[in-house]
Amino acid sequence: MVRFGQLPGTNPAIPGLFPNIFPLATGQFGALPVMPVQAMTQQATRHARRVYVGGLPPTANEQSVATYFSHVMAAIGGNTAGPGDAVVNVYINHEKKFAFVEMRSVEEASNAMALDGIIFEGAPVKVRRPSDYNPSLAATLGPSQPNPNLNLAAVGLTAGSAGGLEGPDRIFVGGLPYYFTETQIRELLETFGPLRGFDLVKDRETGNSKGYAFCVYQDLSVTDIACAALNGIKMGDKTLTVRRANQGASQPKPEQENVLLHAQQQIALQKLILQPGSVATKVVCLTQVVSPDELKDDDDYQDILEDMREECGKFGALVNLVIPRPKPNGEPSPGVGKVFLEYADTDGSSKARSGLNGRKFGGNQVMAVFYPENKFAQGDYEG
Repeated sequence: MVRFGQLPGTNPAIPGLFPNIFPLATGQFGALPVMPVQAMTQQATRHARRVYVGGLPPTANEQSVATYFSHVMAAIGGNTAGPGDAVVNVYINHEKKFAFVEMRSVEEASNAMALDGIIFEGAPVKVRRPSDYNPSLAATLGPSQPNPNLNLAAVGLTAGSAGGLEGPDRIFVGGLPYYFTETQIRELLETFGPLRGFDLVKDRETGNSKGYAFCVYQDLSVTDIACAALNGIKMGDKTLTVRRANQGASQPKPEQENVLLHAQQQIALQKLILQPGSVATKVVCLTQVVSPDELKDDDDYQDILEDMREECGKFGALVNLVIPRPKPNGEPSPGVGKVFLEYADTDGSSKARSGLNGRKFGGNQVMAVFYPENKFAQGDYEG
C-alpha cells in the first residue's frame, strides 16, 4: 500500500519534510505520490480556485459557508474533481461580511461563478472573482466560464441570468405565502409582462415552496416597475420583498410612472384573487373568535371546545377541532386566538367557511379561511 508522501518501493518519507501540504483536502490519492511540485501547482492555481462571496449574514461561519457551497455545487452538478466536497478552505472577514471560498479545482471555481445571487441563510449573496484573479493566466489553467449545462434551477437560479454574468435584471421575490401555487405567483408577476424565466424555490425533500422565487422579464425595462409595485405589498399575513437579486432597490424612471400606476391597480385585483384560503382544503381556520384570556381557565376552555364542536359540526363531519392555548409561563404560543376545524371532506369545510365567515361572535366579526392541510397535520398553526 502506498502511503501519503511515499513512492512505491522506497523507504518511508522523512517525517516533517512536507507536512500539511493539503490540510483540508478530502478523498484518496491512490498510488499518486505527493511531491513538492504539486504543492507549488496548488499555490500557483490558488487565485483561480478561489471565489469571493459578499453580503454574508452575521451568523455565517467558516463551517456553514463550506458546507453550504459544497452542497449547492453538488446540487447543480458543478463538481468535476471527483467525489467529495468541492470546498477545501474558507476565510471569513466578519467585519466586512465577505468570505474567500477555495475550491478543489479551477473548473469548480468557474462553475461556482454561476451561483451569483444565491440565497444563503435568507439573503442573496454576491459571488465574484477575487481581486488577485489573473484572467489571462487563469485561461491557461482551466475553464474560465461556468459549464452551460449546470442545473441552476435545482438551487433557485435562472440559467442565462446568472451563469457567469452579473444578472442585474434577475428579481428576487421573497415573503411569498407557502400556499401560493406556481401558477398564482406567475399570474401576479405577469401583471407587468411575460417572463423569460421563473423559479419557485422548493424544499428538495418535501417539494413544498420555501416562500421565495426568482424571475426575469422578457422586457427588461419593466424590472424596476415590477420591483417598486410589488415590494412591501401585504399578501395574507406576509409582506412581499421584491428587488433586483444582486442590487439595492432602484426607482422607476419618471416616464414609467403611468405604467407603474396601472400595474398597481392590476395587483389590487390580483390580491382579491390570491387572498389566503381561496383554495379549498379540508381545514378551516377561524380568527377573531376567542381571546387568549378566555383560554387560560380549564373549565372555560372545555366549554368553548364543546360549543365550537356543536356549532361547527352542523356544516359536516367534523373530525378534528384544535384551539391553541397560551403557555402557562407567558411565552408566545403559535396560533393562540385561532380555531382550526378539520372536516372529513371539502364539502363540509366549504359549507363551514361560507357559514362562519363574517358572523358575529362575542361582538367580533369572524374571519374564516381555508388552511393548508400539510401545515395543520404538522401542528404548524402560525400561517
